[in-house]
Amino acid sequence: MTNEAMEDPGVSSRERYARFMENSCCTHFCIGPNPFMARFVYALLFLLASLLAWAIRDYGRSAISEFQRLNGCHGARYCLGAEGVLRISFGCSSFFFVMFLSTAGTKKLDDPRNSWHSEWWPAKIIMWMGFIAVPFFIPSAFIQLYGKIAHFGAGAFLLIQLVSVISFITWLNDCCRSEKRCPIQVPILSIAAYVASILGIVLMYVWYASKPTCSLNILFITLTLVLLQLMTFVSLHPKVKGGFLSPGLMGMYIVFLCWSAIRSEPQTEVCNQKAQAATSADWLTITSFVIAVFVVVMATFSTGIDSKCFQFKRTRAESEDDVPYGYGFFHFVFAMGGMYFAMLFIGWNAHKTMQKWTIDVGWASTWVRLVNEWLATLIYVWRQFRRAQGE
Repeated sequence: MTNEAMEDPGVSSRERYARFMENSCCTHFCIGPNPFMARFVYALLFLLASLLAWAIRDYGRSAISEFQRLNGCHGARYCLGAEGVLRISFGCSSFFFVMFLSTAGTKKLDDPRNSWHSEWWPAKIIMWMGFIAVPFFIPSAFIQLYGKIAHFGAGAFLLIQLVSVISFITWLNDCCRSEKRCPIQVPILSIAAYVASILGIVLMYVWYASKPTCSLNILFITLTLVLLQLMTFVSLHPKVKGGFLSPGLMGMYIVFLCWSAIRSEPQTEVCNQKAQAATSADWLTITSFVIAVFVVVMATFSTGIDSKCFQFKRTRAESEDDVPYGYGFFHFVFAMGGMYFAMLFIGWNAHKTMQKWTIDVGWASTWVRLVNEWLATLIYVWRQFRRAQGE
């Protein structure tokens, strides 16, 4: 930063920061500290790690001669399939956890940790590559231990995502209800969301519960219908007065979770006709897989920048030189997301062999989705009652 900018009392901190960014452009590889652009770069690194884990799982055997040279691979046996996914996941999560430790608590734009978060990309990319490579030299016993820990990290990611989604739905409901200029749009959106939820349940009955022998799917879908009615009843309670919009949107969310759970059932299930149809069309399977991977990345990205929904109280007013989002929380979510994509690729079971171009398939995946659905309903109802009590 120039001495003139530092000595001029009429220059704000944000202007001094902008001047410093311009003067140090070439010094820092011509990329100024741009936190908004930085989050996309981190998401790209996360996507690359996810694709690499998939490639190791499905096509790693073509590189078996290279894996045989690594001490931790024992003849390439422990660097392919599920354990190869865990090794990539461990490297990705370790990178973001180090970033979490080095950026947690960053409050101001002129903090040196802001530059570390938003700049120094060549150094961080080399560091990321190192973190991805080192796990292939680690003994298998440690990777198996990490696989057990990753179950809890993935669960933490799902819980954080739940709170983020529910907070967004609550905010959207409050925003729409307080907007006096949209007296017609809000009821229409509420009815559309509620009808879409009911329609989704009906379609699941048709696709996945068309036979009386599909008792388990019938139970899952019926329970989803009951939970939808429960959330609607709570939202319309006189003490809550939440309207139809939030339960309608939450209904769409839990219907999606129920659908995901049933789709995660093993493809040998006679009631999972849609999954069987997908296996008969390679293009559909590949398209579903690609969409699922990008959904995971986008879910991690959107949750990572939503740190404000976890602030139970505000200790001070925001100012112009505050960082735009919580860097530490952002990297922590990505670290947990690294564990989450590993669980999706191995079906939450490190000893299971997954078919090519599949993601999140197996009974373990099904039950994780269902518990996620039930927990989402529980959190929503609990927050509605808290709001009714004036909190």
